[in-house]
Order: sequence, then C-alpha cells, then structure tokens
Amino acid sequence: MEEFNSYFSFSITDWSPTLQVLFYATLTAIATGLGALPFLFIKRLSERLTHFADAIAAGLMLIASIQLVNEGRAEGLSLTIFGIVFGCILLVLIKKNIDFDFADTWKGMDRGDVSKIFLILGVMTLHSFAEGVGVGVSFARSDSFGMYISSAIALHNIPEGIAISIVLVSRGVSVWKSALWAIFTSLPQPLLAVPSFLLVEVFEPFLPIGMGLAAGAMVWICFSELLPEPFRNQKTIHVIAAMLFGMLLMLGLQLLL
Repeated sequence: MEEFNSYFSFSITDWSPTLQVLFYATLTAIATGLGALPFLFIKRLSERLTHFADAIAAGLMLIASIQLVNEGRAEGLSLTIFGIVFGCILLVLIKKNIDFDFADTWKGMDRGDVSKIFLILGVMTLHSFAEGVGVGVSFARSDSFGMYISSAIALHNIPEGIAISIVLVSRGVSVWKSALWAIFTSLPQPLLAVPSFLLVEVFEPFLPIGMGLAAGAMVWICFSELLPEPFRNQKTIHVIAAMLFGMLLMLGLQLLL
C-alpha cells in the first residue's frame, strides 16, 4: 500500500519549470469556459433581451479594457497608448477587408450576427496573447509571482467568458459550444506562456503594447459592434443601465473571486 501511495503521490512543484508554466496557463484558459455555465438556465433570448445582453457584454468588456490599460501603464505608458491606437486601427482594417460569410459554421444566423461574433471572438483571442505573455514573464520573475498572476488571470477570465457567452447564447449558440468557444479564445495563454517564460527578455518589452492593443480593440468592438443596435432600437436609459450592470458585474465578480 505504501508503494502504491508513493507511486501516485506527486506534487506540481516536482515538475519541470516549463511544465508548471504550461499547467497553470492551461488552467487560465479552461477558466474562461466557466463563464458559460450560468447560461445553462437561459434559453434563446428575444430580440429586445439580445440588445440588452449586448449592452451588458459591452459593460463587461469596457471594464476589462480599463484594467488592461492600468496594467499596461505600469509597464510603459507610451507603449500602451501605441497599442491602443494600433488595436483600434487593426479592427477597422479587419472589419473593412474581411468577408464574414461563414454559413457552414454559423447556420441560421444573419450576416450581421456572424460578423459580430467573429469580431468578438477575434478580439478576445487577441486579448489572450497579452495575458499569455504576462503569465510567462511573471513565472520568469519568480514561481510565487507567477502563481499569483496566473491565478488572478484565471479568475479574471471567468467574467470574460460570461461576456463571450452572452453574445453567443443570445444568438442561439448552445451553452457547451459557447463554453468551448470561450476556452478557444484563451488558448493563446498556454501557447505563449512557455515561449515568454523561456525567452523573457524578448517578450517582456511587448507586454504593454499587447495590453494596449487588446484594450483598444475591445473598446472599438463595444462602440462599433455591440452598442449601436441597442441604442438604435431601445430606450437610451435602458441601454445605459444594462451597460452599468455589466460594469458592476465585472467588478463585483472580480472582488468576489
């Protein structure tokens, strides 16, 4: 029995540093999928509720972008500002030049919804690149700091998963597919955590640019894709209230978690 217990008893600290980084970064990605779980109890929403869901998602993403700017500013204000501007320009170019015709993947959706979903998934994936670098760089500084940062990012990813799932579920995507798409947007975290851990001097200077880029892209997606229809079709005060609810939800969940 003792031999059996000793064979199966192990500690993550016994793993190589690279495997530890990969493990914790993978957990941060999986945590994003948890944001879809509340929607197990919500069926397809009406058009009016879909508009409010978009406003709530915008509120969630705006708070996330503000936090990214704050984190990037600590690493380098000018590079963060450059990233914000570049992120907005990048999204404008993508919107202008890419044809959002994915009928085989998103059956039953109109072109506007497909465009919105594609851009939001793309922006959140882009956002995860900066977080992946952040995990790797933090582990390069110390194991304890790396565990702290990866835990903070994992908890931060849950409300981001909610923002993604609000947009998907409100347009008829199943909860489980929404969870998988949410996890997909966070796959850059484990993919970039290991290289940035091994090559910290190469990746670290790009961290504020990445955070600013993700923040700028999220702000653009909020005001270009998520909010125009709600403001056009619903009372302004109701849309603003939904946005504020999303903001408070993001802040409250982060404080709670």
